[in-house]
Amino acid sequence: MPELAEEALKVIQSYPEGVLQSELWKLLDIDSRKCSRVVKKLVDDERVERIEYRKDGIKTYVIKAKRPAVDPSLLLAGGELLPCICCEEECEVQVCPYLLDWIYQLAIEEFEE
Repeated sequence: MPELAEEALKVIQSYPEGVLQSELWKLLDIDSRKCSRVVKKLVDDERVERIEYRKDGIKTYVIKAKRPAVDPSLLLAGGELLPCICCEEECEVQVCPYLLDWIYQLAIEEFEE
């Protein structure tokens, strides 16, 4: 079932707005009971969320992938926070002096290690 759960997660992730559970089992070519078990495992592992949804009086669920938590260390270079986090400047990313300095610090840290 771990392989099926991974396959299901990939399918769910391909639908940014979520996929109906009643459609998911068809997309995975499995029966609805097996799909329910797979979704439960993904919910228990906190990889997806299950949101109640009613269509034409019939209850189903929208399954949406959760975004993994960002490793805070990825936002730091030289002990400094990624400048874009709280920046209010209108700029072009390719030529932003704040971002270029931050990337330079990251490169220096990598080189020194």
